[in-house]
Amino acid sequence: MVRHKNRYFIIKIKATDVPKDAPLNLHPANLYGAITGAIQHLHGDFGVACSRSGFIVKYCNALTRIGIVRCRHGPHKLVGSAMNFVGNIGPYKAHIVTLYIGATLRHCFQFIKKYQEQKLEKYCANLKTEEEKAALKKMLLNMDSVESMQ
Repeated sequence: MVRHKNRYFIIKIKATDVPKDAPLNLHPANLYGAITGAIQHLHGDFGVACSRSGFIVKYCNALTRIGIVRCRHGPHKLVGSAMNFVGNIGPYKAHIVTLYIGATLRHCFQFIKKYQEQKLEKYCANLKTEEEKAALKKMLLNMDSVESMQ
């Protein structure tokens, strides 16, 4: 049996027509379709055929706007180049920023945790009570739904 290597993209979705603090209700199928459309536009049928095997959107968080996309090693270059050209994701006018590319979900989770802790420190500077800080920490660092997918 042959082992297939995967690459995991940690992405940030930046919607231009939705306020930053509003949740972005995206279904992973919308993100999948937007990235596949960009691959089709840039690399044609060859790019779609190469990248479709093993390509899946693992996670998409509405509050933090962070997602995890898995693809095979090799075609990950086609997927990564096409993500820069995504203009619409579902009903939203948005673009994708790649934060991290990892080989394992474990390293991706570590990166997301560190990234969210940095954001938490930035947001907690404006909060006064410990209850508000605890509620924000619980919301930002909640990765239960992601870790259950392993």
